[in-house]
Amino acid sequence: MSPALRVSCAEPRAPVSVEFVFMPSPVLSREEELHWLALKLIPGLGTRTSGKLLDRFRTPQAIFRASRTELEGAGVSGAVAQSIASGCTFDEAVTQQEKMVQLGAELVTIGDPRYPQPLRDIFDPPIVLFTRGRIELLHSLGLGVVGTRRPTAYGIAVAERLSADLAHAGLTIVSGLARGIDSAAHKGCLAAGGDTVAVLGCGVDIVYPSENRKLYSEIASKGLLVSEFPMNSTAFPQNFPIRNRIISGMSAGVLVVEGAQYSGSAITAKLAMDQGREVFAIPGNITSKASWGPNLLIKQGAKIVQDWNDVVAELPADSRRHLIEKTRSRLLGGENASESPAQASLLKEQQLNGAARLVLEALQVDSPVHLDDLLEKLADISTSELIAALFELEMLGLVKQLPGKNFVKVW
Repeated sequence: MSPALRVSCAEPRAPVSVEFVFMPSPVLSREEELHWLALKLIPGLGTRTSGKLLDRFRTPQAIFRASRTELEGAGVSGAVAQSIASGCTFDEAVTQQEKMVQLGAELVTIGDPRYPQPLRDIFDPPIVLFTRGRIELLHSLGLGVVGTRRPTAYGIAVAERLSADLAHAGLTIVSGLARGIDSAAHKGCLAAGGDTVAVLGCGVDIVYPSENRKLYSEIASKGLLVSEFPMNSTAFPQNFPIRNRIISGMSAGVLVVEGAQYSGSAITAKLAMDQGREVFAIPGNITSKASWGPNLLIKQGAKIVQDWNDVVAELPADSRRHLIEKTRSRLLGGENASESPAQASLLKEQQLNGAARLVLEALQVDSPVHLDDLLEKLADISTSELIAALFELEMLGLVKQLPGKNFVKVW
């Protein structure tokens, strides 16, 4: 499919309205894909300028056939026009194709019917997406979950629990695979058997951060990895604000768990507002810097979230109907015995007895407790009984051990 782009400005200060109109075309051939890649790789050619060129020339092939004079007439600088006319990026495009084949990655262009419509409607949609995994998730109903890379125990617990509950309700959890809240959101979703999309600030063949290698592999097999950056692209700091618009752009809303006032999660929330998406925030301790961002968003009108239903209730009516139909299909498909993560956790707690129950009652969700403090609190339990109880609770997923022999209750 080949896009034609119409751009109109109502007022000098008004944001540009971008509307893509699509004409039927065959599935991309290898040569057509090569032209899309070569266009993406032109140095100095930004997303919006690429869109303007596609509006004028309709296909990447026509752009590369255009003369330098025609390209400059379309608003391209002389240096960029020379790069396009010379075809200097085709060798690298061939290399990109080979890497994609080796990894099993696919290219989704803005004219492809698989390209997510909500993302296509934003101010500056990427002209191509590099994907790896379940590509059908591009058309699922997503919710962005973002937050700080240095979360508190409370933030991790909230991100994991809410992502699991929202995934169970039928939403796809979209995040950035960064350490901290992003990782907790992906893990919570996957643990509940839900769908998740990781939007990367590097190539889909790069694992960043390196400690997320296992999580990266799990998302590649059970979810979807997405990036607008070419293969082998390094995770430069300036890439992450760019990728944040994709997290919000392909989601129905964005949930901010923890973050500083001027953090990356705050940028994502601002982008979501600009894109007309719902913004949700988890309230936090006013003395914690990690809560400044979401608490400020709540003051500015973000929806406060205490459980998963606070999110679902604010979604548009057609989105809620979609989730109801998805749940009904799952039930009719024989999964009527499935439990929500909250129900499963409650059932596990009810089955506890003896030392394990006492230990669980002594632990908190938002404040880690050191092993020595537990021994002091539970003087009637021996050291061996306490360690056995903690091991049992960890195996049941009710308790998590943090560095330094600290323990928290899983919410």
